[in-house]
Amino acid sequence: MKVTAEINSWQSVKAEVMRRIVERIWLPGDLVPNEVDLAEEFGVARATVNRAMRDLADAGLLERRRKAGTRVALNPTRKATLEIPITRLEVEQRGAIWRHAVLEREETIPPVVVASRLGLAADTPMLHVRSLHYANNHPFLYEDRWVNISAVNGICDVSFQSIDANEWLVQNATFTRGDISFSAANATKQEAELLETTEGAAIFVIDRTTWNGEIPVTIVRLAYAPGYRMHTEL
Repeated sequence: MKVTAEINSWQSVKAEVMRRIVERIWLPGDLVPNEVDLAEEFGVARATVNRAMRDLADAGLLERRRKAGTRVALNPTRKATLEIPITRLEVEQRGAIWRHAVLEREETIPPVVVASRLGLAADTPMLHVRSLHYANNHPFLYEDRWVNISAVNGICDVSFQSIDANEWLVQNATFTRGDISFSAANATKQEAELLETTEGAAIFVIDRTTWNGEIPVTIVRLAYAPGYRMHTEL
């Protein structure tokens, strides 16, 4: 069976299983391969497959029964959950090659507007990471992120060269709620230069803030290159 992207994490296993369900490679009611066989096919540990399958079962897409195996749900009931997409997987699922470049990585005092938005003291040090994501060497997404250092263990030791901040945080940071806003915006001079467009061009922007309980975790602005189309499922 064709696999569209590299499988190396439970999120990518989940994405591949979802693809097979959505594209009706696995039909409603079908018995899906067991975890041992999937682990062998994807080249990952069984625990990785188990984590992905549990997540899909929690979302109502799979039905897992002891001794009866796992089947595609006949009448899937999607639960409303906060799920942070991984940019690398989004690019690869579009059939493109992903890479990213870290433009800035600095532990510093954030602008007042950032600290205020998160409810932090004005002199609270945070990690500022700016990255540019590419799809087939074309600018895809400009990411401007601030992370609450005290809320994420070990983040100061990560260079974000081999893994980007988005994917690392999804895998390592705990969050319980978030605030997301979507908007059309005019590219600033900096955004236009990075996204290889003209200043003032229409771009799609996502502003997202996440918390773990009452503790702010990260705030990020995602500016997509012109022509970006968002796809979601119900």
